[in-house]
Amino acid sequence: MVVEYHNQTTENVDQVEILIDSIFETIEETKNMQVIFVTNDEIKEINKTYRDKDYATDVISFPNDEDPESFGDIFISLEKAREQAASYGHSFDREVGFLAVHGYLHLKGYDHHTPEEEKEMFTLQEEILQRANLKRG
Repeated sequence: MVVEYHNQTTENVDQVEILIDSIFETIEETKNMQVIFVTNDEIKEINKTYRDKDYATDVISFPNDEDPESFGDIFISLEKAREQAASYGHSFDREVGFLAVHGYLHLKGYDHHTPEEEKEMFTLQEEILQRANLKRG
């Protein structure tokens, strides 16, 4: 799978891109996806515009039904990832990895509205993160 990156922050994201590439290199896919790094202000605006929720979230995914070569776009707030990593007591890498995989699985059609869906999605998510050696804590 090819992951295309777009950085809309002032941060250097080279190491984050390497991390995400290493996670997805174990997944065989023919489609690509885009990962866009944004600030809390930007993701708050996206969340408000498209989900009618007026707060900064961590990740938002938009499937691309128009392009058969693309799963879609994943927007990740690096600011929120840092906040959550500190709050949850694990590494920034683990949090960014979690958000990227979570967004990818949403693009693939997984969801967590019911306990059954959540179990299926979160089990797969954890398997992918374990393969990338990104453990909790």
